[in-house]
Amino acid sequence: MSAPRAPLSITLSVWKALFLREALARLFGHRAAWFWLLLEPAFHVAYLMVIFAIISVRSIGGIDTAVWLMIGLLAFFMFRHTGTQVMNAVSANKALFAYRQVKPVDTVLVRSALEGLVMTWVTMLFLLGAGLYGLEVVPADPLAVIEAFFAMWLMGMGFGLVTSVASELVPELGRVVNLIMMPLYMVSGVIVPLAIVPQPYRDWLLLNPLAHGLEAARLGFAPHYHAVPELSLAYLYACALVTIFLGLALHRRFAIRLSTQ
Repeated sequence: MSAPRAPLSITLSVWKALFLREALARLFGHRAAWFWLLLEPAFHVAYLMVIFAIISVRSIGGIDTAVWLMIGLLAFFMFRHTGTQVMNAVSANKALFAYRQVKPVDTVLVRSALEGLVMTWVTMLFLLGAGLYGLEVVPADPLAVIEAFFAMWLMGMGFGLVTSVASELVPELGRVVNLIMMPLYMVSGVIVPLAIVPQPYRDWLLLNPLAHGLEAARLGFAPHYHAVPELSLAYLYACALVTIFLGLALHRRFAIRLSTQ
């Protein structure tokens, strides 16, 4: 008789299997999947550069406009891709819940890890391409950039944990989340520098934790960047941890309903 496996060993095996399954589906589930992952940020930077070129804006906050746009977009996509993909993890893996070893929260955590890894590679490839094009994309403080992107990933995971439960309990909420992504894109400082927004409106915009992550990432690339004085990466981390704990609590509370619904 073989000894029963420890719960941790079972969980790690489940995570490994789910990760391989998710990776194959994400990267090879359809034709030219990698191309589309790179095309989205490239398209956004390209059309925004055209707009800024028309209005003759060559630098923002003391750094090149293309670099400013690119870092902001990549940081925001780290949050958005993680959050939206994680939100759909439970519904996409319902068939696996027939195995009692697989819990809904496992699919969410594994998908968040995969999306973070994918967006890290996309960011590195994108920066490499921009560097070959001649842009100054070597960060002045790499650790500060990693810290900012990691915070954006944590925020995306927390957001996905909460919405993955909410969208299963109330399906209409999934559509609402998709609708608010564009306004969130606008008010997070992706295409408009928050430093030019007058008070008290800037304080209202900075209640959005994502704005702090974008500003911190840009400041890590260029220490002379004119970031908003109210920048607080600790605020972003605090919001991320609160949403993660809330999401985990919701998954524990509704675990049976998510598995059987």
